[in-house]
Amino acid sequence: MPEPEPATATPDHDPNAQVHLGVFFTGVGPQLIWTDPDSPSHTAIETFVEVAKLLERGLFDAFFLGEGLRVRENQGRIFDLDIAGRPDAITQLSALAGATSRIGLVATQNTTYNYPADLARRLASLDLLSGGRAGWNIVTTDNAWTGANFRHGGWLDHERRYERATGFVEAAKALWSAADSGPDESGTGRPVVRDTDLVRLRAHATVPASPQGRPVLFQAGDSDGGRELAAAHADVVFSANIAYKKAVAYAADLRARLLRHGRPADAVRILPGAQVVVGDTPQEAEDKARWLREEQVSPPRAIAFLEQYWGTDLSAWDPHGPLPDIEPSAAELDPSRGTIAIEARTGKLAQIQKWRDLAAERDLSIVQLVREVSARRPPFVGTASQIADEWTHYVRTRAADGFNIVPHLLPSSLTDIVDKVVPELQERGAYRTAYEGTTLREHLALPPL
Repeated sequence: MPEPEPATATPDHDPNAQVHLGVFFTGVGPQLIWTDPDSPSHTAIETFVEVAKLLERGLFDAFFLGEGLRVRENQGRIFDLDIAGRPDAITQLSALAGATSRIGLVATQNTTYNYPADLARRLASLDLLSGGRAGWNIVTTDNAWTGANFRHGGWLDHERRYERATGFVEAAKALWSAADSGPDESGTGRPVVRDTDLVRLRAHATVPASPQGRPVLFQAGDSDGGRELAAAHADVVFSANIAYKKAVAYAADLRARLLRHGRPADAVRILPGAQVVVGDTPQEAEDKARWLREEQVSPPRAIAFLEQYWGTDLSAWDPHGPLPDIEPSAAELDPSRGTIAIEARTGKLAQIQKWRDLAAERDLSIVQLVREVSARRPPFVGTASQIADEWTHYVRTRAADGFNIVPHLLPSSLTDIVDKVVPELQERGAYRTAYEGTTLREHLALPPL
């Protein structure tokens, strides 16, 4: 038997690289202006069919749904500035499989509170029924408010989440591999057995393999544990490192980890998440971006943001007035809304003092201060031609393989990309003019399994 070829590095420049595009439909959070009068329903299947067909017309690789296992809360109440719930992602995407023929369908699914054999079966079912277009966005969670749904509380320390996730993904891949290899002498296929303190099962594959073999694996964690999980198992990374220099550094780090895991440096597609604002002129784009930041941090959201830090009800305060003059609670940040990063959950009193100093120095109201400290300018703002130039530069200098678009208005922010940016990319030879395959793995030009 010949020796396997060693993992190889990837060039720093590829003049023929193509932009890969996906859409990440969050459903919660301030990114999507769902309160806009023209915004469609976020629970109606017609909305998702319209978006998926639009993306298919734009030759996008994938459409994927964010999903939480519990609606977010603020001060012990449902956070009603977000959409309070949405149908299960796999169920939604199964419906879209019948309404589309090419677009990849990616479901966010949690490894902390699901079971490997059950989730592997449901994802394999979506993959089979869609003709090999399914993907799994692998996420973990450590907050007790989600765990309360499952009688677990927080359950796992932060880094142990990735230990469980690794065992979980390995078990799922083993089940899919067993399905792909066909039945054994018993006619049922070999069992998959795992017996650790975090993953324990004995199961058989119950769903035949799809044309792409198994679902494409997406991963979004940026901690050391998340990067290691991605390097060991992911096919696509949904990166938060969108600024060019950070994107270059992240890509270099991930590709080095891939080589250490014995995988080729181009085994994973890197798709940073990105908001995009397209204007017919640079000034129009800037005006739209300014409006977007103001809408994403509305006065009620600004009050809710400060409530997390003060640890008390601030609804009596005027968002257009000065910061609260009462002292915050001594307790550190409450992660119950599911939006507080681990590294930001301590040191809040010092942070509040910095904000007070900034507000006093610049005479900022509550909403102005929160917009200043939390609202980020979308990374891509400009004309279709300007954005196409930027994206082509990213992929051809290997800073990224494409982008996972986070829409801000439906369907208009995506229509701008499909009808304006995509033709510009095609003119540059940096985007497909037709789908060249039928499976998600083929769309992403991933190495064969």
